[in-house]
Amino acid sequence: MERINTKWVAAAASIWIQSFSGATYTFAIYSSILKSSQSYDQSTLDFVSVFKDIGGTFGIISGFLYTAMTSKSRGFGGPWVVVFVGLVQWFVGFFFIWASVVGLIAPPPVPLMCLFVFLAGHSLPFFNTANVVTAARNFSQYGGTAVGIMQGFLGLSGAILIQLYHAVCGGEGNPATFILLLAIVPTLVMFLAMPFVRVYETVTISDKKHLDGLSAISMTIAAYLMVVITVENVLGLSRSMQIFSFILVLLLLASPLLVAVRALREKRQTLSSLDGPVLDTSALLDPPSSNIFPDGDHLVAEDSNILEAMSTVNFWLLFLAMLCGMGSGFATVNNMRQIGESLRYSSVQLNSLVSLWSIWNFLGRFGAGYVSDTFLHKHSWPRPIFMAITLGVMAIGHIIVASGVQGSLYAGSVLIGMAYGSQWSLMPTITSEIFGIRHMGTIYFTISIAGPIGSYILSVKVIGYFYDKVASEDDNSCFGSQCFRTSFMIMASVALFGSLVASVLFFRTHKFYKNLVAKRNLK
Repeated sequence: MERINTKWVAAAASIWIQSFSGATYTFAIYSSILKSSQSYDQSTLDFVSVFKDIGGTFGIISGFLYTAMTSKSRGFGGPWVVVFVGLVQWFVGFFFIWASVVGLIAPPPVPLMCLFVFLAGHSLPFFNTANVVTAARNFSQYGGTAVGIMQGFLGLSGAILIQLYHAVCGGEGNPATFILLLAIVPTLVMFLAMPFVRVYETVTISDKKHLDGLSAISMTIAAYLMVVITVENVLGLSRSMQIFSFILVLLLLASPLLVAVRALREKRQTLSSLDGPVLDTSALLDPPSSNIFPDGDHLVAEDSNILEAMSTVNFWLLFLAMLCGMGSGFATVNNMRQIGESLRYSSVQLNSLVSLWSIWNFLGRFGAGYVSDTFLHKHSWPRPIFMAITLGVMAIGHIIVASGVQGSLYAGSVLIGMAYGSQWSLMPTITSEIFGIRHMGTIYFTISIAGPIGSYILSVKVIGYFYDKVASEDDNSCFGSQCFRTSFMIMASVALFGSLVASVLFFRTHKFYKNLVAKRNLK
């Protein structure tokens, strides 16, 4: 049992779960068939999609459950319980969405469809809490890198799921079949992997080296997927090549086990030579001795629960920045297919666009965690500065999409996707550092609620409103750059405002981060 009871096996299991749990980012693949089969207009479709976002970020329950299941006083439980609860919601939600689309059940009322979509989305906080918080606890000194890896594979999962879709159904495929695949395949993968996700609050001198190994694997998978997607879009792939390329993806996903084996071998060698013992990291989870911010906010990092965190200005600055950043990111990915259709992109181009979004999303999630860790350890740069920078980049991306010139959707989605993904890596890490790791899951997903709030305002009240205003009255369709231009200029302004809010958080936490780095160096 020693061979499989290590934090590196736990990391590999978490990677597998994250790699198949990002169906949120594939909504554009089946949104059109959902719209046509249920006779929705664009505003109704956007309204239904918001419940996916609400479910995907409403993680208060998963946070409380994780805290309860990982309590040291509890003999039964662990992160696997949190994964299992999410898995049940995942299957129920996608199965009934599929049943509605293919006519297995009568078309449900809009509120009931919203419930199905909510359940499918609400599974994500349970997976994310179990994997991200466990990674932050298992690799506390390099939380940014560990969280970035987990969030990065979640970002890649959209492209991985679409490769699965192409392998089973071919290039054009059937979106209804894709929904059924979402209900079955990830459920099996998660069920098999969840027992290995466990908490090991230890740190060794080789943690950085092995995390770099996982980082290299994630970058390799991202590069491979980008090549496959590009070749598929430009030259096309035969059915046999699509199957072969997906088998290679599965082999690459198995490679984190090699890191786990190498770590176990080094651990045995270290223990046998009595060199480099394993250290308890409980002290590393303690807050700096002085955690007082300029406005008088008093935070006891390790003990800050959700109510204590919400009583601080820093919590609401983080919340507002995420409302702007995650909200406009959600709104973009939810309407990606409709934007492409308005510009007369082919079905293959649209699928490629959604897949490439997953790659940019991954680069943002992984890159922001890794880069912010590097600058924090070497130069004591506060992480919020990277949040301000990436939200500024997001604003530029929105402006490019609004321009409507040829290729603007591809170019704009690169910037928006990377900037959006960055928030999902930076925000939970900042949360764990400012408010502590004990209640990280609850606080992290409470802040994440800002995403669907922003998504509702921007998707329904902005994008849906302006689209329906210029759409044809006959079939509620619109073609041309004017369909989304005004909406994306508004979202560019929102993202820029979020960048300014993050800048305020940067100045407020500058001294705190210097103290944090100084204390870690003393350890």
